[in-house]
Amino acid sequence: MENYPAPARRLVSELEAKAALHPAQAIAFQGAPGANSHLAVSAAFPDAIALPCFSFEDALDAVRDGKADRALIPIENSLHGRVADMHFLLPESGLSIIGEYFLTIRHCLLGHGALGDVREVMSHPQALGQCRKWLREHKIRPMAYADTAAAAAFIADQPQPGMAAIAPELAAQLYGLDVLARQISDEAHNITRFVVLARAPIVLPVEEAVMTSLTFEVRNIPAALFKALGGFATEGVNMTKLESYQRGGSFAATEFYADIEGHPDSPHVARALDDLRHYSKWVRLLGTYRRARERR
Repeated sequence: MENYPAPARRLVSELEAKAALHPAQAIAFQGAPGANSHLAVSAAFPDAIALPCFSFEDALDAVRDGKADRALIPIENSLHGRVADMHFLLPESGLSIIGEYFLTIRHCLLGHGALGDVREVMSHPQALGQCRKWLREHKIRPMAYADTAAAAAFIADQPQPGMAAIAPELAAQLYGLDVLARQISDEAHNITRFVVLARAPIVLPVEEAVMTSLTFEVRNIPAALFKALGGFATEGVNMTKLESYQRGGSFAATEFYADIEGHPDSPHVARALDDLRHYSKWVRLLGTYRRARERR
């Protein structure tokens, strides 16, 4: 709680109290009230209680500890790539992906005074990256902060000449700031993909349009990745995302995160996964869930 700027603490306290009374209705998100993740919870789960958490780990812990029924976590952005290191966090949490949601991001410049007076702006590094060109054009220096809405709360609590925040318009309403500029993303197609996490996986029919997320580590042999992924091509399984990452300080052991279209129990997907397991040290399925939008 003390990590939030003062104007956000009262709102956080109110939402935490509501969630404590009805944890089965609570959806945890990372950030202060008014963040994009807060907007995503309200849009995806209109009847839910949005439970703000300071970090991604706190949001996952809230679900695992029963303080919330689910969590909604941003995983990737169309302009700036990976948002959260779910590759590390999710396997360690023991939670399952049970859904996805896509939110159009509409960044605003929030503060007091006039746009021309702004010289520095605070926000989450993702938001700063998504508005990089706009900030350069307006000669505004970016300053990283833990969260978009928390940055707005900080500006409201400790106003400084020439300082503003990048956050959703909702944050301006919550913390009494002016909207100095709207739609400041570098591209109009600024979309963030969120995943829904729960303590238990869901069971879906094989024939439904679903996504399956997984992580794996290939064996350290020549052409291992090529061979491991060959089954997906042979079986006609569409892999919509493949991202590599390192764990444990080793440059030899590369792990991968992947999203594929299809159910693991579908015969052609099962055969592709069998091939993957044959050439991998391990394969971990993170969840199978209904596809929120076409990938083609």
